[in-house]
Amino acid sequence: MKSLLYGGTVFRNGQLERADLLLERDRIAAVDGVCGAGWDLTGLLIVPGFVDVHVHLRQPGYEEKETIASGTAAAAAGGYTTVCAMPNLNPVPDSREHLAVQQRWIRRDAQVRVLPYGAITQREQGQVLSDMVALAPDVIGFSDDGRGVQSRELMRQAMLLAKSLDRPIVAHCEDESLLPQGWAVHEGEASRRFGLPGNPSDSEWRQVERDLTLVEETGCRYHVCHVSTRESVALIRAAKRQGLHVTCETAPHYLCLCDGDLFDDGRFKMNPPIRSPQDREALIQGLLDGTIDCIATDHAPHTQAEKSGGLGHSLNGVVGLETAFPVLYTRLVRAGQMPFEILLRALCVRPREIFGLEGGSLDPGDPADLTVLDLDHPHRINAGSFRSLGRSTPFDGWEVSAAVVMTFCGGEVVYDNQSGDAL
Repeated sequence: MKSLLYGGTVFRNGQLERADLLLERDRIAAVDGVCGAGWDLTGLLIVPGFVDVHVHLRQPGYEEKETIASGTAAAAAGGYTTVCAMPNLNPVPDSREHLAVQQRWIRRDAQVRVLPYGAITQREQGQVLSDMVALAPDVIGFSDDGRGVQSRELMRQAMLLAKSLDRPIVAHCEDESLLPQGWAVHEGEASRRFGLPGNPSDSEWRQVERDLTLVEETGCRYHVCHVSTRESVALIRAAKRQGLHVTCETAPHYLCLCDGDLFDDGRFKMNPPIRSPQDREALIQGLLDGTIDCIATDHAPHTQAEKSGGLGHSLNGVVGLETAFPVLYTRLVRAGQMPFEILLRALCVRPREIFGLEGGSLDPGDPADLTVLDLDHPHRINAGSFRSLGRSTPFDGWEVSAAVVMTFCGGEVVYDNQSGDAL
């Protein structure tokens, strides 16, 4: 079956240009010089499908928070055609047997491509390595996201094994010895204003620093999750200049908010916390100069009850798949803080390069994984209309200027909002 996407602008090989795309089955068959029936996308922009390298789909084990079906529906609505799913599940995918439980749900219910991570340690408890050798053929990398690996020696062993398996270590960096009991926000303006224990910046960057010395020793590919501090940015920048195999991500809430923007509401509670204006500025600069490679949502749904305890008593985690593009485009690109091409590179090109995924250029032969954007689509974000089971986002009620209007995965339409109904 062939379909033509005509009349739109496309983001090909890092540049915006006018072109038509012919899709045949699950691939891009041709660019320009084609005709036929299909979709008139005049005035719209076609980009490679977004890739989110850090999501929590909660199934198996926590279906009251999210399922593969609801989470991938949210991904499609956000323009994501590939998501990489973190392993804090029940059972934790620390063996092939446990991973198989998750894989069955993915095969049955996923609306977009789902690539699972394997755990670094058994049950993510940081004591004994998982069965990394058996897991490696079926996982995108290894992570204990939600907790940092506290033992330097165990992390060294994990890196050596991951290198031999040609898989990256994807690290949640958090030195638990530096955290006060019951921390709720960044140690700074927010902790003073709300009278709550604060999470200091060095709880993150000290473990980044430790791990970078291990990367130098082992030669492992290493990816830092949800970078939030200016010190982490500086360390990663220096490591890249040194030639180490290090990449990293940050998240929309760290790029668009600082700790002075918080309310005493669970939708502002996440780990790491939203930090200072100086940290936010360093993150933006890190994207501009290539230190930060990609933007990942850390989509982490919880039930309404779990997010109803304000900053002090809610669980950490917010949803982000359905808000990422409109918020980032409005607050960074339209506001003049970032060229559009850099944002698109962080959403749909660099994630593929880092994890060795197909596509990203919209050339003939590429997978027909595409996102269609309307850059002139003012609307207000309404968490009540999300496809995700999670509703907790700091961006609820925000006025934004752009929207995802269609998503194709493997040549199939998995989301269509051309009618103009915005989130």
